[in-house]
Amino acid sequence: MTAAPPTPVPDRTAPEWRALDAAHHLHPFTDHKALTEQGCRIITRAEGVWLWDSEGTRILDGMAGLWCVNVGYGRRELADAAARQMAELPYYTQFFRTATPPTIELARRLADLTPRGLSHAFFTNSGSEANETAIRMVRHYWALEGQPARTVIIGRDNGYHGSTVAAAAMSGMKAMHRQGGGPVPDFEHIRDPHRFRNGPDQSPEAFGRTAAGWLEEAIQAIGPGRVAAFIGEPIQGVGGLIVPPPGYWAEIQRICANHGILLIADEVTCGFGRTGHWFGSQTFDIRPDIMTLAKGLSSGYMPIAAVMVGQRVARTLIELGGEFAHGFTSSGHPTACAVALENISILDREGLVERVREDVGPYLMERLEGLSGHPLVGEVRGRGLMAGVELVRDKAGPGVFRPVGRVGTHCRDLCFKANAIIRAVGDTMVMAPPLIITRAEIDTLVDTLSRALDQTKRDLPRLMP
Repeated sequence: MTAAPPTPVPDRTAPEWRALDAAHHLHPFTDHKALTEQGCRIITRAEGVWLWDSEGTRILDGMAGLWCVNVGYGRRELADAAARQMAELPYYTQFFRTATPPTIELARRLADLTPRGLSHAFFTNSGSEANETAIRMVRHYWALEGQPARTVIIGRDNGYHGSTVAAAAMSGMKAMHRQGGGPVPDFEHIRDPHRFRNGPDQSPEAFGRTAAGWLEEAIQAIGPGRVAAFIGEPIQGVGGLIVPPPGYWAEIQRICANHGILLIADEVTCGFGRTGHWFGSQTFDIRPDIMTLAKGLSSGYMPIAAVMVGQRVARTLIELGGEFAHGFTSSGHPTACAVALENISILDREGLVERVREDVGPYLMERLEGLSGHPLVGEVRGRGLMAGVELVRDKAGPGVFRPVGRVGTHCRDLCFKANAIIRAVGDTMVMAPPLIITRAEIDTLVDTLSRALDQTKRDLPRLMP
């Protein structure tokens, strides 16, 4: 059979793309009325850490897409891995007692890479699905262990674990809880370990103990026999780049162990080199029972995620569980797994994880620390290539802007206009560039933010009358 030529994407002008987008496309996490009035930017190609829009403008991507394009754009090796697998076996299900070689190899590779004891992988398509899977696994585990009352999962304020119904409930994002039918039972939240906001008068070590103690208090209030698990990101990303204080995770670990509670590390954002180690759990010496992965697993080139399951949970699920009635059509998709395998190989052979830890990560933090004296900057924080700059009304106090987010959004928009993608989470300016970023590109990113801060300061009288 002669193959038909590929059908190209139509060649349209930027206004035509914008009109079609407004007519037919609903965007995630977007005010669609405002977007229709303003029109969206059409991104047409990318290379390295740079994007180009439909009008030929070059844009520095300081967010690696959405925390995910760790190896950078335009990696031919990943396109070739997908093409080879698609030509041989583009798809087959992992149901029906079948498996495919890339799926098996990726499970083995992840068992080798992740912290000791996480020996089994369950594949999904997104971080939300991975965390939904973790919820079902945890509750099934406790039922099999003869403790079905253990259903409550404790998260943290401003923790983010996805936008599907249960994952959003497990998240600590109040704005998300107000949409979609109100609170879901058996999800509780404690205050996040954000010292700048929640414990500015304490030393970092003392605040670490205080913040971890909120978990103990919640367990006692709920009842130890009802708590199934605690979930947390090693560094809270979407919640405002919250870096835990010294000793926090060690104390969290001790509390969970003391009550027999499962510990889930959500590594969707922190995983695959972003913190300067393969996983944030290694950066903070966390020993989770379950770890969820996505984003950097394939550098965003294919939708794929995974739940890594430790021996404690896996043994019970395998030996006592019978059929685990859960899964997805594309669980362990062979093409996605082939791309993920090659992505991990790139990270490994190019030493990108070590590069983040020893070179570009420290350099980004050094450059950002240079902004600490700016009148709007209350705190600079981060680890590896995850960084946040907290904007404040009053440097003497944590004087917050009201309404929260107006100043940060204005600063973000100024960065966008200057062709650098820097995210605003409330009034925290957040950066997580591809791991291949150079020092010169970091200079461009930070210099752009510096100019945007200066302009934001000048604009304050009309922003905050």
